[in-house]
Amino acid sequence: MLAEEGQGDAALTGLTLEAAAAAAEDPGKAPQPLQGRSPLPLHRKVCYAIGGAPYQLTGNALGFFLQIFLLDVVQLEPFHASLILFLGRAWDAVTDPAVGFLVSRSPRRRCGKLIPWIVASTPFGVFFYFLLWFVPSDSLSVSLKFLWYLAMYCFFQTCMSCYHVPYSSLTMFLGGNQRERDSATAYRMGVEVLSTLVGSGIQGQIVGGHHASMQKRCEAENGTALGNGTSLLTDTLENTGGNGGERRQSQLRGGKESSPAQWSYMVAATVLGSLYCVSCLVLFFGVKEQPGPLGPLGKARLPFFRSLWIILGHRPYVWLLCGFLCASLAFQLAQGIFAFFCTHAAGLPGTFQHLVLIMLVVACFSIPVWQWFLVRFGKKTAVFVGLSLIIPALIVITLVSHNFLVFAFMVAVAGCSLSVLYLLPWSMLPDAVDDFKLRNPTCLNLEAFFYSFYVFFNKFAGGLSLGVSTMSLQ
Repeated sequence: MLAEEGQGDAALTGLTLEAAAAAAEDPGKAPQPLQGRSPLPLHRKVCYAIGGAPYQLTGNALGFFLQIFLLDVVQLEPFHASLILFLGRAWDAVTDPAVGFLVSRSPRRRCGKLIPWIVASTPFGVFFYFLLWFVPSDSLSVSLKFLWYLAMYCFFQTCMSCYHVPYSSLTMFLGGNQRERDSATAYRMGVEVLSTLVGSGIQGQIVGGHHASMQKRCEAENGTALGNGTSLLTDTLENTGGNGGERRQSQLRGGKESSPAQWSYMVAATVLGSLYCVSCLVLFFGVKEQPGPLGPLGKARLPFFRSLWIILGHRPYVWLLCGFLCASLAFQLAQGIFAFFCTHAAGLPGTFQHLVLIMLVVACFSIPVWQWFLVRFGKKTAVFVGLSLIIPALIVITLVSHNFLVFAFMVAVAGCSLSVLYLLPWSMLPDAVDDFKLRNPTCLNLEAFFYSFYVFFNKFAGGLSLGVSTMSLQ
């Protein structure tokens, strides 16, 4: 499928300390393995990659559609919606290091150390994901609705942390040599981008038409002419605050007309929840954990704050975290506002789901191109060139309205840049972890802690971006 550039477990491939340190400082020139081990079978790589689907299936559906669901279907005020999004993401980010530490302190059982966490969290994650898209009775007060969605969001994100932190750490324990692990990571990235496409596509195709019909009804009742982007935006902003919020609720909630939108979100949640369960089963039956010399899969002995101090004192890892945080914040800020921007500002209420699909398809097919690019020119060059593509795309999107072809081309460029954010950070992280293990041979079994903080910063950026984007609508 894909072949990633060499970066790897020095303990498994015989890399020297100097070589690993050079790899961490310049991941684009990571060393090649000096000796090999038995190769990973293809079915194990595929099953491992499929196990990463739930995080992207549900995460991108929430990222693209939860905001507009809370505002247009549940009829919450922008302030309440922003609190749910920000507090939920903040809670999710805090749980990641806690889960990472608990995983590192858990014993190894017959089916492994990491996989039991993945399997046990799956049924609860599916249950709370469905409830997150369920619309309570209209008789509930605004404060009770706010508490309902905040609680469901926090419960689901906790379950997802218990799934994704041990799953991402599983990269270090698949067995095989360095090149085989790189190949498995490349399979994972390909499946995760495809899962992003599938999750957003399913959600968008099921619910997108209902938002278009709701917008047309608003225009008809407000006397807004189609194609007048300025009036549309003005009316929308007026109807989302103060007494305008009450008028907007009375306009959109009327009788049976809100029911199809509510049911469409629950149908989409059922479909994605089923795929969640299937992916977990494939991972459980297809992957076995393989301990290594510096990764014995035992219990970590260091206390929480001591482990945190040691990890955050590793300079290559800290630099990688900071770069990942900045890039993730920029992309998730654009993602969180995209659906609402297309619906209410750009004059494309019935087409934003197609724009999302275009972006994700381009991102999926761009991964092999960027893989070749980073092998040929190095990872740092690939990051600089790839992430820079998003800048002109966002500028054009904000300046142009009511032009689907221009939007389609620009989101394609953004999708090409998005694939870099998927591929490069996760291909650089094993280099930093390997360098840490060689420099600190007495600090064993902290892989889950490393990966949990990587996920923590990504989710922190997501919570901050969603809160800022939604509060801007107030």
